[in-house]
Amino acid sequence: MPLSKEKKKELLERLKAVSKAKSVAFVNFHGLSVADANELRRALRASGVSYLVSKKTLAKKALGEAGFAGTVPELAGELGIAWSDDQLAPTREAFSFQKKFEGRVSLLGGVFEGKFIGREEAKALALIPPRQTLLAQFANLINSPIQGLVMVLDGIAKKKV
Repeated sequence: MPLSKEKKKELLERLKAVSKAKSVAFVNFHGLSVADANELRRALRASGVSYLVSKKTLAKKALGEAGFAGTVPELAGELGIAWSDDQLAPTREAFSFQKKFEGRVSLLGGVFEGKFIGREEAKALALIPPRQTLLAQFANLINSPIQGLVMVLDGIAKKKV
């Protein structure tokens, strides 16, 4: 069903607001049931990610006017746009649903640090662990040599006793 001019203008304004976000993910949701789409929206909202379904022509027009570097990736199928001020949350959440609903949800690309990125770059961003996990891994990395030294000293002390 075609959209009225007022609806298109409203959608275009919302898409222009999307261009101010730190990170944007383009999602194809072909063949997703209504219940699954609602589950996707709820999960995105819970993690602080906004989600909008858009016509591709309007999205390309708004993104072209936003002044991002590079070219818009190919937007095949139905287009959902996820955005957030957290730089990794949109791609990470969309990728988790890609794994859950294999073949029905897929990352098409996105915008990261003012540049368009393709499918592979978006997937690489989605695989970066959350900040808390990275901090825990760093603490473990720093603690590992100290812990090894303590274990060696403990072994020497036990042999002498």
